[in-house]
Amino acid sequence: MRTYIIRRLVQAVFVMFLSTVMVFCMMRLLPGDPILLYLTQDEYARTSHEEIKAIRHKFGLDRPLPQQYIDWVAGILRGDLGNSIFFGSTVTEEIGRALPVTFHLGIITFILANLIGIPAGVICAVRRGKWSDTALTVFANIGITAPVFWLGILLIYLFGLYLGWLPIQGYTSPFDDFFLSLRKSIMPIACLLLFPLSGTVRQTRSAMLEIISQDYIRTAWSKGLTERMVIFRHALKNGIIPVVTLAGMGIPHIIGGQVLVETVFNIPGMGRLAVEALFNQDYAIVQGIVLIISVVVVLSNLLVDISYGWFDPRVRYE
Repeated sequence: MRTYIIRRLVQAVFVMFLSTVMVFCMMRLLPGDPILLYLTQDEYARTSHEEIKAIRHKFGLDRPLPQQYIDWVAGILRGDLGNSIFFGSTVTEEIGRALPVTFHLGIITFILANLIGIPAGVICAVRRGKWSDTALTVFANIGITAPVFWLGILLIYLFGLYLGWLPIQGYTSPFDDFFLSLRKSIMPIACLLLFPLSGTVRQTRSAMLEIISQDYIRTAWSKGLTERMVIFRHALKNGIIPVVTLAGMGIPHIIGGQVLVETVFNIPGMGRLAVEALFNQDYAIVQGIVLIISVVVVLSNLLVDISYGWFDPRVRYE
């Protein structure tokens, strides 16, 4: 196990290195001059060549690209992600403001998707062909294909504008006003929940249908064991590995999968920050966000791989 984890950590470092190099190069290939974001057109026209050179030097844009990359990585090792050209603050401050918002909505979505989706998928498999299976399967098929932005617009019109029950935009921390935060979070979480919940239901149903047809499950039924014991002790633990894989793939979406929802509902989270920084060619912000997402992806994949051995003793790490 220890050797496997060390090998995966080495691979993780290599993957994160490639991610940083790719995003660093792609941001530099975008057309336009980021200095124009720092200065207005009139200011740029009135600014002397020496002053523009000083501004470029301030943000390190006058150095060769390899040197800029090395400086950025060295700053990361010191805990410094750089300075934002567009926002006029440090990247750490901007991400520190946006990350709790995204994490709040994302972690609730992740928990609800698994707490509701796994039991619903088990019910579909155990009651195959019944009305409950049909209803849940139809819901999952619709949810897996429905566009998130379309659902968000419908919810805004119905519950925000027509009925006037819920606020249509913005975010309030639950530590500031819990009930207002709850009301503002209902529609965004509903949009974020639709796809992972539907996927979990479908994956759990498929995995359980395959498991309950195995010989050892029929033997458990023939021994007179209760349905609860057969399903939860014998079937679910062996059939949950594909669901765990799907859940592991959903962990990075807690941080980086809310772009559309945060844009539709005007939520100041990581997704909206990334979009604004990308359009404004704010190199440091985009690089910092991609770095964080890369770390989350690598660690979530490692966690999922390690969990296989606990769910299925047949899995060995060699």
